[in-house]
Amino acid sequence: MRTAVAVVIGLAVAMAVLMVGGVLYLGQTGLSARAEPASAEVTLARLARRVAVPSTARALANPVKPSPEVLSEAMAHYADHCATCHANDGSGNTEMGRGLYPRAPDMRSAATQRLTDGELFYVIENGIRFTGMPAWGTRSRGNEAATWALVHFIRRLPRLGDDELQRMKDLNPRSPEEIRQELEEERFLNQGAQ
Repeated sequence: MRTAVAVVIGLAVAMAVLMVGGVLYLGQTGLSARAEPASAEVTLARLARRVAVPSTARALANPVKPSPEVLSEAMAHYADHCATCHANDGSGNTEMGRGLYPRAPDMRSAATQRLTDGELFYVIENGIRFTGMPAWGTRSRGNEAATWALVHFIRRLPRLGDDELQRMKDLNPRSPEEIRQELEEERFLNQGAQ
């Protein structure tokens, strides 16, 4: 009986220490998304992600065979849907990516490239809470095939060439301001032709 009471008291003390530590940490850093996560926070987040991805998902093999067509479609998908946060080159160095907390990860980094295909697939399909990474999965075969193709493209990011980056830039969605500017230029040029 004494052992059980000691365990309960120990757990309560540990919880109190963690809560006080968390409050002190938030008091120091605030809730601003501008701050860089501390190394302990990064380590805990990676550990949490590792634990949160089921081992069955981690072990999944990519059923989509890589081909030039698959990579081309995945590049277009990435440029249109992912590059806003992760950047065309995978660096995460975009206005949106820098504004997230934690920052959008560098998809070219060893930490990302070490993830299994199954882990990358799981993260894309299911998202990660509290990070800005949404769940893109719709549980349809077509969507899953596109996600597996994205996994192949993510593996390609560290070796992208200048020609591929330019192609992606051409595939990126245009902002309303870019569209407005293009229309104004077109209107100006058409007035001169009359």
